[in-house]
Amino acid sequence: MTELATRAQAFGLIADGVAAGLTAPWRLYLARGCRYLSLSVGDRAEWNAWRTHLGCPELSVRVYDAGGEIRRASVAEVVLDGCRISVELVEEVSTDDLDRLLVVDSTPAEPEER
Repeated sequence: MTELATRAQAFGLIADGVAAGLTAPWRLYLARGCRYLSLSVGDRAEWNAWRTHLGCPELSVRVYDAGGEIRRASVAEVVLDGCRISVELVEEVSTDDLDRLLVVDSTPAEPEER
């Protein structure tokens, strides 16, 4: 496996995705030495498209309070050619979204047909 040795190779990965029809990330961060590349995207559809395109097997989701606003950070990661690539999406969520997770569905389940 060859390593991403240059900035041009790292940004070439992104250019290939855009050429394939994906929306360009709104922010890119490339660490010195081309060992880490971070893409920030604008919505869930873009996040799903980029993580699928790059084949990201590792997913994590974190919900946190940011000064009174609740945010959800979704991160998908993969290591390609010696470079760890993460696709990140930060969304604001409301307490309604969280409350829905805590509500127990009181409608009785319909019996299964046999």
